[in-house]
Amino acid sequence: MMRSCSALVVVLLLSQARGFLGPSEEDDDDVPEEWTLLHVVQGHIGAGNYSYLRLNHDGRIILHMQSLKGDADLYVSDKTLRPSFDTYKLQSVTCGHDVVMVPGDFARPVGIGIYGHPSHKESEFEMRVFYDPTVSQELFDEGYTSEDGHKKKKSPQASEEDFQEEESIFWTILIGLLKIVLEILF
Repeated sequence: MMRSCSALVVVLLLSQARGFLGPSEEDDDDVPEEWTLLHVVQGHIGAGNYSYLRLNHDGRIILHMQSLKGDADLYVSDKTLRPSFDTYKLQSVTCGHDVVMVPGDFARPVGIGIYGHPSHKESEFEMRVFYDPTVSQELFDEGYTSEDGHKKKKSPQASEEDFQEEESIFWTILIGLLKIVLEILF
């Protein structure tokens, strides 16, 4: 009985130690088979500093970054090649594993900023860049079918107009209620 408890404790300690030693090959198990590994980038970044990369690949790209030491954060933008925590479109700022999916409709080149969090003097990271060739169902869900069976595309303006109309109705009702309350009080 004592021997089996000791063996169980040893197995538990080994599994915990494996987690502290860094990423293992098993980390790739959560990556779908359809994805293609394009690049592996490793680097060091000092506290409060940025390192910049440029992404030129078309299509949907997935950035998997693991902080091997310290805490590196990820900022992405298609508007600037030097994104930061002030100017970015996508970000991942976790302690450890950061993941960002860059949509295929982002203008290329895409700027990638890797920030060394000031809580550590130096951060070490490894980023795996994947290409996702699968077509998202969202592309097909953007349009709708009219009564005559033809596919029509929703315009972004239509949804904005609907929002403004709903907002207008909301304000009309709110102002009406305020008028009633003011008439009762005064």
